[in-house]
Amino acid sequence: MIFDFEMIKEVYRTLPASVKKAKEIIGKPLTLTEKILYSHLDIGEPTEAYERAGSYVDFKPDRVAMQDATAQMALLQFMQAGKDQVAVPSTVHCDHLIQAKVGAAADLAQANKANKEVFDFLSSVSNKYGIGFWKPGAGIIHQVVLENYAFPGGMMIGTDSHTVNAGGLGMVAIGVGGADAVDVMAGMPWELKFPKLIGVKLTGRMSGWTSAKDVILKVAGILSVKGGTGAILEYFGEGAETISCTGKGTICNMGAEIGATTSLFGYDERMAEYLKGTKRAEVAKEADKVAEHLTGDPEVYENPEDYFDQVIEINLSELEPHINGPFTPDLATPVSEFAKAVEENDWPEKLEVGLIGSCTNSSYEDITRAASVAKQAVDKNLKVKSEYTVTPGSEQVRYTVDRDGYLQIFENIGGVVLANACGPCIGQWARHNADKQEKNSIMTSFNRNFAKRNDGNPNTHGFVASPEIVTAFSIAGTLKFNPMEDELINENGEKVKLDEPQGIEFPPQGFAVEDNGYQAPAENGREVDVEIDPKSDRLQKLTPFDAWDGNDLTDLKLLIKAKGKCTTDHISMAGPWLRYRGHLDNISNNLLIGAVNAFNDETNLIRNQVSGEYETVPDTARTYKKLNIGSIIVGDENYGEGSSREHAAMEPRYMGVKVVLVRSFARIHETNLKKQGMLALTFKDPADYDKIREDDLIDIRGLDNFKPGADLRVVLKHSDGTQEEFAAGHTYSSNQIEWFKAGSALNLIRKLNK
Repeated sequence: MIFDFEMIKEVYRTLPASVKKAKEIIGKPLTLTEKILYSHLDIGEPTEAYERAGSYVDFKPDRVAMQDATAQMALLQFMQAGKDQVAVPSTVHCDHLIQAKVGAAADLAQANKANKEVFDFLSSVSNKYGIGFWKPGAGIIHQVVLENYAFPGGMMIGTDSHTVNAGGLGMVAIGVGGADAVDVMAGMPWELKFPKLIGVKLTGRMSGWTSAKDVILKVAGILSVKGGTGAILEYFGEGAETISCTGKGTICNMGAEIGATTSLFGYDERMAEYLKGTKRAEVAKEADKVAEHLTGDPEVYENPEDYFDQVIEINLSELEPHINGPFTPDLATPVSEFAKAVEENDWPEKLEVGLIGSCTNSSYEDITRAASVAKQAVDKNLKVKSEYTVTPGSEQVRYTVDRDGYLQIFENIGGVVLANACGPCIGQWARHNADKQEKNSIMTSFNRNFAKRNDGNPNTHGFVASPEIVTAFSIAGTLKFNPMEDELINENGEKVKLDEPQGIEFPPQGFAVEDNGYQAPAENGREVDVEIDPKSDRLQKLTPFDAWDGNDLTDLKLLIKAKGKCTTDHISMAGPWLRYRGHLDNISNNLLIGAVNAFNDETNLIRNQVSGEYETVPDTARTYKKLNIGSIIVGDENYGEGSSREHAAMEPRYMGVKVVLVRSFARIHETNLKKQGMLALTFKDPADYDKIREDDLIDIRGLDNFKPGADLRVVLKHSDGTQEEFAAGHTYSSNQIEWFKAGSALNLIRKLNK
C-alpha cells in the first residue's frame, strides 16, 4: 500500500516550475535544500529571494507526524482549533509510552494495560479528525515514516526532534512542537526563518568497522551541539552515493544532536532501491521523472564554497569508527584513542550494558551487521561480558529479522529483544538498581546521552556508537578495547580476534510483516466522540492562556538562574513523567527539576522570594502563580537543546512565567516558547547574565514598541536598592509578535476559525 500517492504526484507535478522560477529569481544554480524550500512556499511559486538566517518565510509542508507522548498535547490543542478534519495527511505513532523491562511481549502487554486511557484517546481523536493511527508495537515513528511515508523532495514536520530521520530519503523533515503541528493540520502556513546551508562533502567509501553512524559522530565532533543551529546540512559527493538509504537516515537522524534544522541527501539509486524494497516502486518511478530536481545542481557540488555558508569534507575511506560521550553527543573520540581517553578521564572501565536499535540504528542492515559480530561470540567460544539489549525500529523490521534468524543470534548470546518502541533511548527503561546512582558505563547505538537520559542515574556514563561497535564492546565487557586491533581470551583460554562486521542492505526474501499495526481513520469523523474524564490524571482539556494586557512586565521574580547545559530534559524530564504528557497541571510538577541553580549548584532547590526559604522549582512557581506574581527564567548558552517537547515551553507558561532570558536558544525550544505566548529574549551582551542576582525584581520595558529588530530593556531592581539596566534582543517576526499579543498562536488560530 502506498500512502498519499496522489499528494506525492502533485508535489512532483509542480516541482519543475517552482525550481525554474526560483533559479530565475536567485540568478544562480540551486542546492537541493533550496529547491525543496522554494517549491513548498505557502504562496505557491516563489516571487522573491529569501535571506538566509534573516527572512521569516511561510511554508506549506506536505504532511505531519506525531508520536504518542507529544501527540497528546498537540491534539488537545488541535481540538480547540475549530476544524472538522486535518488539512494535510497526518499520523500518530504509539512508541514512547512502552517501558522496557523484561522483553517485548510482556512489556507491550503491560504498556497497553497501563496506558489504555491515553491510547484510546489518541485512537479516537485520530479517528475523528482523519489521522492515521499506528498502534503500540507498530514501531518507532521515524522508522515507520521512512518505510511508509517519506519521499524524495517532500517536506514534512513532526512533533519529535528526530523527525529529521526522513532526510535519508531526500526530504526536508523538521522537528517541531505541537503548536506548529496544529498550524499545519489546521491548514495554516508554517513559519520558519530561512536557514543557513552547511554542505558536507563525502568522498571515498567506508569499509571494515566503519559505518554511516561514524559519519554523524564525526560531524558532531566538528560542529558541536549548537554548530548546526539555524542551518540545514546537505550531504553530497561520490561518497554519499555509496551509503544505503537507511544509513543516510542514521546520519540525518543524529543531526538533531548538533542543533541542525534538518539534514538531507539528494535522490540516488540507493533511495530508489529502498522505495522499491518497501513496496513503493511507483513512488520511485515518479521520482525518476523529476530526478534532476531531487538533487543539487551540478555546479553547486562542483564548487560548494560558492553556494553553502560552510563546507565540511570527510573522506570515508579514512574515517575511523567513533565513540561519542559521555554526557554529551558531540564529544567524539576515534576508537583507536578511546582506551586512552577512558584512562585519562577516569571513566568507569567496565561496560555494564550494551544497547542497540532505536530510531537511529534499527534497519535491516544495522541488525545484520551487529548480528555478524554477535555470532562470533558463539562461534569463537567467547563469553559476553555485558548485558545486551536489542530494540527493533518497526514491526516490519522485527518480523523480517526474526524470520531470517537474526533475533535468535542475539538471544544465543544472552541478548534481550525489547518492544518495537523507543524504550531506553528516552528513559523508558526500568533498569535494575539505577536508583542506587552508582557510577557506571553503558554504550548505545542511540542518539542522545545527556545525564539521566537513559536510566535516571546521573552517574551513568552513556557512550554512543554504531550497533556493531556496541556489540563488540559488549562481548569484551570493557571500554579499554579496540575491536580493530585487540584480541580477546575465549573460554578455552585461546586468543581470538573479532572479524569485521558483514551487513546485508535488503533481506534476500524481501521485507515481510503479518500486522503492521496501522489503523485507518473513520470515513466520517463527525460521528466519533472524544471523551476525556474530568477526573483523569493522564488527560486534561486545555484552557486558553490569557492575552497580553498591553503593559510592560514589571516586578517579575526570578524563578531560577540556570547554569550551564539546560536541555529540554532538564526543563521537563521524560522517563516516568511521560505518563502525564496529556495533563498540563500534573506534568508541570517536573518544571526545571533537572536544572542547576547558578547560586548554589543544586538541582531543584531555589529561593522562594515570598517565603524566603529554599524550595523546589515547581513549588516556588506555584506559590508565585497563586499570588498572581509573574516570574522569569534566566538561562545559559543553547538553552532548550535536545528534544522538541513543547511541554518545556507550556509548563513555565502555565506556571506563570512570563519571560525566558538566556545567552542563546536552541531553535525548536525558542519557537515553542513563542508559540505559547512567552517572551523569549537573549542577552545582547552575554556578560549581563552575571548581573542577575538571586533576589532580583525584574522589569521588561519597551513592549509598547515591540517590533522586529527592536531591542527591549531589562531593568534589575536589586534588594540593596540599586538598579541596573541593559538591552535584550529577540528574533520575533511580525507574525510571532501577534502570537505574543494574543496569548498564544493557538488563540489566533481559534479566532480566525471563528
